[in-house]
Amino acid sequence: MTDKIYLVGFMASGKTTLARALAVRLGWHAEDVDELIEARERLTITEIFQRQGEPYFRTVEREILGLLRPMRGVVIATGGGTFVDPDNRQQINRDGTSVWLDLPLTDLIPRIPLDGRRPLAANRAQLERLYALRLDAYRLAHVRVPATGNMSVSALVDDVIAALQQRSLVNLPSSKI
Repeated sequence: MTDKIYLVGFMASGKTTLARALAVRLGWHAEDVDELIEARERLTITEIFQRQGEPYFRTVEREILGLLRPMRGVVIATGGGTFVDPDNRQQINRDGTSVWLDLPLTDLIPRIPLDGRRPLAANRAQLERLYALRLDAYRLAHVRVPATGNMSVSALVDDVIAALQQRSLVNLPSSKI
């Protein structure tokens, strides 16, 4: 049985929203890596990338993952690139259950503003390359949950729980299902 779930997947796939809803259903709590980074740094992710660069951001991201390691009964929304780093991926897969929220790029594109708010999504071609590069890492998650952009959060929670139950990773009373 797992007592910690890490949601992984591409930017704008709904990991933060899903983490909150899944945590409520499980009676756990939710954490968001990007939100914790922004709170610690007192800057937005975009500002961190602009001022200190991606390597600095990734260092802080690793530190935040380390702070989350002792927590149990938690659903953690990771950043889109968190699971791509081999060290992060190894830590996540040892510490809990990784769940890949797999949305097709065609469903993600309308959710991603190309206005600079997403530092690694400067243009469509760059976004497509980044998505293709990250797929191999995401495939290394313990559980894959296919989704579409028009799925309700409740349906997605149901699918995640079903996938975890199928692998005997979570056991919920029928009243919670």
